[in-house]
Amino acid sequence: MAIDHDRLFKELIQTFFEEFLLLFFPDIHEHIDFRHLSFLSEELFTDVTAGEKYRVDLLVETKLKGEDGLIIVHVENQSYMQPSFPERMFIYFSRLFEKYRTRIVPIAVFSYEALREEPSVFSIEFPFGDVLQFRFFPVELRKKHWRDYIRHDNPIAAALLGKMGYTESEKIELKKEFLRMLVRLELDEARQRLLLGFFETYVKLSEEEEQQLQREVKAMETKEREKVLELIISYEQKGRKQGLEEGIKQGMKQGMEQGMKQGMKQGMKQLIRNMARKGMKAEDIARLVDLPEEDVWELLEE
Repeated sequence: MAIDHDRLFKELIQTFFEEFLLLFFPDIHEHIDFRHLSFLSEELFTDVTAGEKYRVDLLVETKLKGEDGLIIVHVENQSYMQPSFPERMFIYFSRLFEKYRTRIVPIAVFSYEALREEPSVFSIEFPFGDVLQFRFFPVELRKKHWRDYIRHDNPIAAALLGKMGYTESEKIELKKEFLRMLVRLELDEARQRLLLGFFETYVKLSEEEEQQLQREVKAMETKEREKVLELIISYEQKGRKQGLEEGIKQGMKQGMEQGMKQGMKQGMKQLIRNMARKGMKAEDIARLVDLPEEDVWELLEE
């Protein structure tokens, strides 16, 4: 099943919007009045030329400190490389401005695995002068090293460790530090589950690596050891319980479907036999009940 990256990032950033700005854009965070936050409905734009539809990821209506007028913060997650992305950001900006007629802060989060120089400017220029220089604020996750963020008691930093720069040999330590951050944050269960689900979508450990992780946690000398172990065991138990519940549901569903099929078959058999007792031919019965004639004979002979 394909991962809906945009939905995952939208849910994460919408839940921790203030923390997102604080971590990556402290200057913007300093000016935002977070008492006034409203998440706007999704905007759907059609690119007539390319024949594609694009949905804006996240729109937030807010205010700047000391000002009455509203502004909009537009956050776009880009999970794949697209040379025309700066142009698409400008199109979003222009259409949003046309609709809302207010100042817009455009932010793009680049979350794909590749390392490349990602432009954050869309320009229209001529030999005789520039017509347009549109800029947006970029976050290039892969260029950020995960070790630089493990001391931030910030839920966005914890979740996004798995999208930052790390090597395969660092995966176990990466998850261990993520769990330590999760313990320090002391979030409610719903938010804790959101962060854990997001992280584990992108960082998957094998069973052997999970066992190594538990051994390393047990060897920790910090006071966090027991809490981290509790967290691991708790989510392992919930995972097993969820798997059992899903198995039961699936079994019930299959049983109901089989029961319904069996019931329908019995009902059809009784109907066909009643029609035959009234002297109807098999070919006429087949036509009336919309079944092949051989199926009708099979039901009559059972």
